[in-house]
Amino acid sequence: MTDTATGTDWQAWQESWDRQQEWYLPDREERFRVMLDMVEAFTGPEPRVLDLACGTGSITDRLLRRFPNATSTGVDLDPALLAIARGTFAGDERVSFVTADLKDPRWTERLPHDSYDAVLTATALHWLHSEPLAALYGQIGGLVRDGGVFMNADRMIETGTPRINAAERAHRHAGMDRAKAAGVLDWAQWWALAAKDPVLAGPTAERFGIYGEHADGDMPSAAWHADTLRAAGFAEARPVWSSPSDSLVLAVK
Repeated sequence: MTDTATGTDWQAWQESWDRQQEWYLPDREERFRVMLDMVEAFTGPEPRVLDLACGTGSITDRLLRRFPNATSTGVDLDPALLAIARGTFAGDERVSFVTADLKDPRWTERLPHDSYDAVLTATALHWLHSEPLAALYGQIGGLVRDGGVFMNADRMIETGTPRINAAERAHRHAGMDRAKAAGVLDWAQWWALAAKDPVLAGPTAERFGIYGEHADGDMPSAAWHADTLRAAGFAEARPVWSSPSDSLVLAVK
């Protein structure tokens, strides 16, 4: 995905990341639509947004296409995904990026603003176990202005429904197998391509030095997320969208 005449095609890398994520999450765009609907409902069309664990900037991309007068600060630790995000949005004064570890108690000190209308994250915080995630929610509670919102779209497992969970997983994986046979890249294949790219090879190696191959956290239920967010200072919290495998939890300050 490198054009030798003009440099790396960052937009192509971002789009390829989206396609790879959609292999796992076929309802991904619907999640984003509902997320932005709720941003508009609570903050209007010109929000100041914190794109938490932003990756390549997928949320920011959709935010600015829908709300051209919005601003976004993306924060992440992954050097490869941040390279793609910074390249994609280079020159856009509405967007800034911060390198920070969300497990660092002082990560908020790196942010350019003390408060945000909306803090948004998707398919990212499942890396954290429950205790550090609860601590993070406490910090997020201090970043969202009164009347503002936090939304987390991610895998949230209901442990009390094992038969439903097993049937959903089998059906979802059958669809993934069909898409894979049609040539869709999975996580490992996408990263293998990034490791071969002249520009991304270094950041990719650094990224795996930070995170390792993969590390899932506890992935607690949507009810746990809502309860923990209320304990973190949000007035209300509940799921506003769900699929058989994922949920979008909204908390309002």
